[in-house]
Formats: sequence, structure tokens, C-alpha cells
Amino acid sequence: MIEAPISTPPQAYMDIISPQIDKARSLLEAGEKLQPLAFVGNLTTREIIPVMIQPGSGEDKDQSARLIQSAALVLDADFVFVIMEAWALRPDKIRQMDAILDKFGSIGASPYAIDVCVFSLETRRGMWASQPQIKPKGISRKKRTIGAVEFRYFTEAQGRFMHLLPKKEDDEPPTILH
Repeated sequence: MIEAPISTPPQAYMDIISPQIDKARSLLEAGEKLQPLAFVGNLTTREIIPVMIQPGSGEDKDQSARLIQSAALVLDADFVFVIMEAWALRPDKIRQMDAILDKFGSIGASPYAIDVCVFSLETRRGMWASQPQIKPKGISRKKRTIGAVEFRYFTEAQGRFMHLLPKKEDDEPPTILH
């Protein structure tokens, strides 16, 4: 991913995704794990289809991506908003990522992994993402929480859960609009 500075998505999207972020936070604070979900939506019709993401094997994830693409096609979607838990490297270890992957095989198997909540918003104007760290809430072993959700705009993104919107003839290259 090529990253730009912190940039809040346009308000029309924030109006839709903010309640989903709040719900994710409340589930974590209630001691629950997050079910990976994609919200596929159309801003004009205000229709939103939630699609469960199967976090198992690569084939399960590929199938989930195909389901999201199908929902996006049916809705003539303008956006896909994905919420899931994941592992990320501690910020002080990012530069050593290749060596860590070589040694441990995955970020999750390394002692440098931290739990994060991934929020990604794909629109026709580009991709915004945030990965706030999931931390214990107080002294509880079960209850967790996330801090501020600060989105960054990405000009390029790759991965199974990227580029899920169907291409349209009048699509323009991504640019930030506010």
C-alpha cells in the first residue's frame, strides 16, 4: 500500500460507517470477538447488504471476496466497508517485517504481533483504512477496546479484500474529495 497522511473519508460515508465502528467497539468492550463483516452499500438508494467473511482457509476467504463482489454488482455499490480483527506488527518492528516473516512464517506466529481491528473503506474515489490496536479494557481479561479510529487514504492497495467494487465505464482514477 502507498500511504498518505491521515484523511477522514467524505462525510456521506462517515455517516454510514461511524455506527458500525461504534458497534465494533461495543462488542469488544462486551468481551466478544468480532465476526469479520463487509458492508456493501449504495449511497443513492441507501441500501446496505452485510456479508459475513469466513476467516478460515485461503479458499474460504476467496469465496467471501467473491460473495462481496456479487453483492456489490447486485446493489450497483458505491462502497465496501470491511471490519475484522487481525494481527499487525508492532510499529517498532515494521522495518524488519521481511526478516520476521522469514523467521516465524507469519506475523501472528511472531512475538511482535499485536491485535488490531481493521477498518477498510473502498469507494470509487479510493481506499481509506485504519488499524487501531485492540487493548485490554481495564483489568478484564475478556473485555477489550480500541482507541481513536484514524483513517489514512491509500492511493494503491492490494489484497484479497481490495478492489471489490465492479468497474464502471465512467470511473475516474481515485482522488480525495471532501
